[in-house]
Amino acid sequence: MSKQLILASASPRRRELLDQIGAEFSVHPVDMDESMLPGEGVLQHVQRLASEKARTGFEQLSRKQAGLAVLAADTVVEIEGDVLGKPESEQQARAFLARLSGKIHRVHTAVALVTDEKELAATSSSEVEFMALSEAQIAAYVATGEPLDKAGAYAIQGIAGQFVVNLSGSYSGVMGLPLHETTRLFSACGISFVI
Repeated sequence: MSKQLILASASPRRRELLDQIGAEFSVHPVDMDESMLPGEGVLQHVQRLASEKARTGFEQLSRKQAGLAVLAADTVVEIEGDVLGKPESEQQARAFLARLSGKIHRVHTAVALVTDEKELAATSSSEVEFMALSEAQIAAYVATGEPLDKAGAYAIQGIAGQFVVNLSGSYSGVMGLPLHETTRLFSACGISFVI
């Protein structure tokens, strides 16, 4: 690989997924306001955030070092037109899980890659069906602490995996980094790892 890959995210899930495909990378988290803009649709929102994070990371680092490729992603959970971000409290986490209980929701993850030559992006959308959850199940899950830093208040790769009745789409996308779309972006920029 001719470019040094930077992951503009503090997410341990995204690091695990990049490790899974044999990527060599450094981590440089980018913090930014993740509020939706007035009139912004859900897909526009997640795509804008991923692109802005990758661009910001590239601008911060490219002054110091040439030959960088900065990867960023953003994930949102959408149900009935509403976006469920990371819960701000245990109470909000319980409310999010109650909304997801027994229903189908969508998980959208946008991924963006910025290099000297290119700025590319792709989006993965998946449908996830949850079983009906009792108040006791929701309370017990929230008490584990797992939902508190996850979009939609759950981690499909964690304890909440048992709540998923059906998944239509990308498992890695629901985790926070759709590997198929990500490797397509790498390929378009001449970046390869194991395969």
